[in-house]
Amino acid sequence: TKEDQPLFKRKFIPASLFDNPYLADSGDYEAMLLSLPEQQRKRLLDGDWDVNEGAAFPEFNRAVHVVEPYKIPKGWAKFRACDYGYGSYTGVVWIAVTPAEQLVVYRELYCSRVTAIDLADMILKAEYEDGGVRYGVLDSSLWHKRGDTGPSLAEQMIMRGCRWRPSDRSKGSRVAGKNELHRRLQVDEFTEEPRLVMFNDCTNLVAQLPSIPLDKRNPEDVDTNAEDHLYDALRYGIMTRPRSSLFDYDPATTRSGFQVSDPTFGY
Repeated sequence: TKEDQPLFKRKFIPASLFDNPYLADSGDYEAMLLSLPEQQRKRLLDGDWDVNEGAAFPEFNRAVHVVEPYKIPKGWAKFRACDYGYGSYTGVVWIAVTPAEQLVVYRELYCSRVTAIDLADMILKAEYEDGGVRYGVLDSSLWHKRGDTGPSLAEQMIMRGCRWRPSDRSKGSRVAGKNELHRRLQVDEFTEEPRLVMFNDCTNLVAQLPSIPLDKRNPEDVDTNAEDHLYDALRYGIMTRPRSSLFDYDPATTRSGFQVSDPTFGY
């Protein structure tokens, strides 16, 4: 009767030094914690247990980068990005762009053993109430036919009505994407908010991002053997130069003399 049920249940109750007035008042214990290495200090003093030794993104802070879900305004630009896998996992993230150019990851899809056509149907169903997205970016390897004569996986999804454009997988794109994510995780000095946040119901992304390790042979990249499917999807997305709807290109009118040189990217 208890098949597939956990034998033990655990609950994490976060608490910091300052929740214990007996230890916090004297200041001696706080001084000792302040002298610890960064990872230990964040864990024991700040209560930040997302920090791991060798983590690729130590600046990730759940209190800063994870927010309560809210309704995305209709005027905000929205797009999606996907890293597809059948035997492993497929990661899809939906991202909105605020007028201040902050990126908001407002939905995720994480699944395995789903065909490309079924995935397209799942994505279109999820977007039905959104009114669609501006574009989607997909792992460019899905356009490769690898010797067969039928449509590629990307073409199958596009024929289903789920449209994509290929991601950049040129030499150096992984390192550039990682650096861009570092920049996005920083707090903007003008708005005093991070350039990237995610809803707390994107549980897989919130769990995976702070735990992705660095590649021991190449510290400029993450370990590709780690669970990085949602990270790759996020990386594809943030490298597409997303812009707010404020800069949408309208071929019929020009706003305040603003003229874009590229109607696709809007700059």
